Amino acid sequence: MPGTPAKTHQQFREQDMAKVAFLGLGVMGFPMAGHLAAKGGHEVTVYNRTAAKSKAWAEKFGGRAAATPKAAAEGQDFVMACVGNDDDLRAVTIGADGAFSGMKPGAVFVDHTTASAEVARQLDAEATKRGFQFIDAPVSGGQAGAENGVLTVMCGGAEAAYKQAEPVIASYARMCKLLGPAGSGQLTKMVNQICIAGLVEGLSEGIHFAKKAGLDVGAVIDTISKGAAQSWQMENRYKTMNEGKFDFGFAVEWMRKDLSICLAEARRNGASLPVTALVDNFYAEVEKMGGKRWDTSSLLARLQR
Repeated sequence: MPGTPAKTHQQFREQDMAKVAFLGLGVMGFPMAGHLAAKGGHEVTVYNRTAAKSKAWAEKFGGRAAATPKAAAEGQDFVMACVGNDDDLRAVTIGADGAFSGMKPGAVFVDHTTASAEVARQLDAEATKRGFQFIDAPVSGGQAGAENGVLTVMCGGAEAAYKQAEPVIASYARMCKLLGPAGSGQLTKMVNQICIAGLVEGLSEGIHFAKKAGLDVGAVIDTISKGAAQSWQMENRYKTMNEGKFDFGFAVEWMRKDLSICLAEARRNGASLPVTALVDNFYAEVEKMGGKRWDTSSLLARLQR
């Protein structure tokens, strides 16, 4: 970055070649942990609930597999996690043999799970009590973003902890930003999902309308994508949507999990989310159609029944 002093060799070693653990090797975590080892050059230990996945990762990337989150976290400078939900996160942090009981003083725990702001604040408080630091850092970019190392990472926590963790997160991030205190990363991810929900429904209705009107959908999108209607969803999803293919991204069941977090937070803070609630209901209909594992662009399938 302009104006940033060059790091000394010692700083490079401390910040860029750390001892790191990664908990959770799903479609996101497996490649993210891989980037830490292959691109970041870090010494990486992994844990996964299914041990075979940890073994496969270690064989591919040359790291070490641990039997429990606690064992993975012991002696590490940073511990990253990317699991399913609040309950999964509590299990790997403060549950039996959880990572928090293995964290050394001064270490940083970075949570990439999309979870509630409430659990982020709880775990931040618990980490502070135990003498280490916590950052909530949900990601956007999906499986492709994880595999290509170009995720957007939204962070909440103390600035000092963030500055320590940012060079490590850079192994798999294109954009990383501190948005405020603990919970701010999760709140920002909620904003992200709220915006996506409305965009995908709008794009679905637009394509549906174009078809009913007898228009050439490709020609229409090629034209309007050069103007104010343009979006990432339009550029990257309209072709597969138009072809009725819905296996290219974030699954409906996971989007519904995220939207439930958004709606619960809105009930707490008084925000009005009528479109988000409506789109969540639409996704429930897609699930009833057998589309639980379809990607989020499958809102179009509901319109074309």
